Amino acid sequence: MHTFKIKSYAKINLALNVTGKKTKLHKIESLISFIDLHDLIYLKQIRKKNHKIIFKGKFSKNIGKKNTVTNLLKLLDKKNLLNNKKFNIKIVKNIPQEAGMGGGSMNAASLINFFINKKILKIKKNELKKLTSQIGSDVILGIKPTNTILSHNGDIKKYNKNIKFYTLVVKPTFGCSTKYIYSKVKSFSKPQFSFPKTKMFKAKYLKNLNNDLEQIAFKKYPKLKKIKLFLTNTSNNIFVRMSGSGSSIVAYFESKGACGNAYSQFKRKFSSHWCTASKTI
Repeated sequence: MHTFKIKSYAKINLALNVTGKKTKLHKIESLISFIDLHDLIYLKQIRKKNHKIIFKGKFSKNIGKKNTVTNLLKLLDKKNLLNNKKFNIKIVKNIPQEAGMGGGSMNAASLINFFINKKILKIKKNELKKLTSQIGSDVILGIKPTNTILSHNGDIKKYNKNIKFYTLVVKPTFGCSTKYIYSKVKSFSKPQFSFPKTKMFKAKYLKNLNNDLEQIAFKKYPKLKKIKLFLTNTSNNIFVRMSGSGSSIVAYFESKGACGNAYSQFKRKFSSHWCTASKTI
């Protein structure tokens, strides 16, 4: 049977505010984009009783037998939403784990997008939201990946107009535990993105924003603060910000050349840390 290749793009938080807390999860609002750094998913239908899922690539280590993809397929099978179809799925992991870029969640979202586009999965909007929330709170953000504003009340507004940033994404040799970072949140911000507008994706607006989780991550991992300071001092960057709960730090540029220069400078100073030059999609 035919093998399909799917690109599962990395999610980045251009800004993030923690605005309160529900029973278990915190309430956040965020400006989100996607970059062309991606995992590759190879998928084909098989005549077997069970799905077969394997992870390959540089960042495939320590992915457990229970993960976002197995959780998704288990839920879809339980509800018989795949019409008893089974799949062989190979995922090449190019997005680092514990980096704040939603690698695993975006893998699940990419598979949902594929199943919907191929008319294998027929699901209503409210049921889709419920399904994704059972896998991970950020999976819904990867459904039709594009520039997105997540409001503090959970509303999601998507924009098809591209923003053009070149990005230098840096991840040190350690990851950040999302659970730990959020457990240390003691104060909340006033919502800023309740009335979404396209201007919120403009450089002039973005550079005056923050990621509320940075200071917690920097206190736990001083190296992150050092990395941000170094990137902030590179030439012609627009702004530098941690994505999600870390540990990736992203520097934003308007030109490919400036991004490339920053990449070279960073590799000379921090040769042991992973980094990649990318751009928004």
